[in-house]
Amino acid sequence: MSKLLNYSITSPQMSVRLKHFLILCLLVLVACGGEAESAPPFLPTLSPQAQLGKQVFSRDCGACHSTSQDTIIVGPSLAGIASLAETRVDGQDAYTYLLTSVMQPEAYLVEGYENLMPASLSKQLTGEELDAVIAYLQTLK
Repeated sequence: MSKLLNYSITSPQMSVRLKHFLILCLLVLVACGGEAESAPPFLPTLSPQAQLGKQVFSRDCGACHSTSQDTIIVGPSLAGIASLAETRVDGQDAYTYLLTSVMQPEAYLVEGYENLMPASLSKQLTGEELDAVIAYLQTLK
């Protein structure tokens, strides 16, 4: 038995296997060590309806309204509009507020802004596009 163990340890083939094993262990330790990279923030995926709404918004609303905080084009920025819409009018939910704002732009003017929104916009959009824009605006928390 000792002859077998002696042969196994000193055999050139076993020596190469041992070296490969040790190198593999070293690579695993190196790969597992160090600081972890920070993951990018989670960005929720838009529903198909909200994605359509984003496209319609870009086409029909984005020339006047920004979705970036503190970026004013012509009308007020809509960054955070979903959260604001929930509290703008007592007893009214965000959906109703946003829909009314598009259908009747003069209904809820933001202080400091004139009513420059085209009243015909709601007539230009299909019902599906209008619902999609509202769905997209509701993602702007």
